[in-house]
Amino acid sequence: MIAERLEAITRGLPEGVRLVAVSKFHPVEAIREAYLAGQRVFGESKVQEMDAKHALLPEDIVWHFIGHLQTNKVKYIVPYVRLIHSVDSYKLLLEVERQAAKVPRVVDCLLQLHVAREETKFGFTPDELREMLAKGAWRELKHARVVGLMGMASNTDDTEQIRREFRLLHDLFGEVKARWFATDDAFKELSMGMSHDYPEALAAGSTMIRVGSKIFGERVY
Repeated sequence: MIAERLEAITRGLPEGVRLVAVSKFHPVEAIREAYLAGQRVFGESKVQEMDAKHALLPEDIVWHFIGHLQTNKVKYIVPYVRLIHSVDSYKLLLEVERQAAKVPRVVDCLLQLHVAREETKFGFTPDELREMLAKGAWRELKHARVVGLMGMASNTDDTEQIRREFRLLHDLFGEVKARWFATDDAFKELSMGMSHDYPEALAAGSTMIRVGSKIFGERVY
């Protein structure tokens, strides 16, 4: 069943778009089933849960951290995480730099933007992001590499609102790329779109979708 769901999603993806299979709250057996079907990129949102799964599953799995990340938990995942989607403050970016330098390795990061209506979501506002990038201190970082942006649309049935928010994210990505990363080929990822809204995200130019329930079924809490 998981293999069939994966195939149905990947078959419709535009060229160059990657699928992150969101495996949070799902058992190791489900991840292994997706792995055997060919999926390699998995997203987790809890450090302890990702650590436990990383220890039990094949080494060639590409782990993405997609949840809110506390600075005191960064050290546990930097030895192996490939991409952190949820860098929502300069303080967190600095901590990734500090911990990754100890390993040492380069950890790719996405700056999380807050464009949704829900106050509970984390991330920079567009103006906060511009202010942080304009200061330029991030250019000195050697082990935390900014490779794009991430954002979530509001959790609503209003499809037009979702489209507007994804278009805003895409426009911000274009602005940030042109102003601060024009010569940086690594800055190319726009992570947006989940199980309920990824078609709208793809239409708006997402390069990476984060899909969980459409692959694994409803979560087991």
